[in-house]
Amino acid sequence: MLKYIPYIINVTVALAQEVLVRQLTETTHKPIDFNGKGRPQMKIILGTKIGMTQIIGEDGVVTPVTILQAGPCTVTQTKSVEKDGYSAVQLAFGQGKNLSKAVSGHVKKSGKDINPKHIREFRVENIPEDVTLGSEITVASFTLGDKVQVTGTSKGKGFAGTVKRHNFLESRNTHGFKGDIRKVGSIGSMYPQKVFKGKKMAGRMGHDRVTVKNLVVSYIDTDHNLIGLKGAVPGPNKGLVMVEGKD
Repeated sequence: MLKYIPYIINVTVALAQEVLVRQLTETTHKPIDFNGKGRPQMKIILGTKIGMTQIIGEDGVVTPVTILQAGPCTVTQTKSVEKDGYSAVQLAFGQGKNLSKAVSGHVKKSGKDINPKHIREFRVENIPEDVTLGSEITVASFTLGDKVQVTGTSKGKGFAGTVKRHNFLESRNTHGFKGDIRKVGSIGSMYPQKVFKGKKMAGRMGHDRVTVKNLVVSYIDTDHNLIGLKGAVPGPNKGLVMVEGKD
């Protein structure tokens, strides 16, 4: 029985690949090469958030997904450990205007006639040989089932009190509180005669850099540069997000 185990494993892998290819072909209208040929190896991309929707599978399971308008992105700079002290890839995305001469001169080195709105840098361990200055990265770099982490700027809430910002409880309405049920109240005794840094008080809420990990790629449309991630993505609609694949 043991001698048949490798054969069973190979058949199982082949069947799984065949099913995945069929699903990807129906979704993206383009087959995926499992040898990694004909598509970029860098699973990083910039995009903007369109909104949330639902995908209903053949088994009737409803999957909530966030649709992103991702790419195409142009590589404007690559950094190496020998030259810069760390390894990274810089991507340009979108259509901007009125770029400064410094930025215009920087993106001109890519050899592409681009006027990007956003330029962001991704730190990577290794840079593939086919990713060079001027290379284009699209959603074709990703496959269904990939786990990614998404970084964006959360929605700004303005100046908020402690009940909304830190989930404080309200005071009681009766027995002399005079309706001051959402006030902070005492923040300490006389000693040490100062307020420690980090004290939970009212202040600006939201508009922070947030990273959500382990989101699953559930939808890919290479014709329209769309990618769908299962779950919620930080930030408002039209907000910039950074998508990075994790092995």
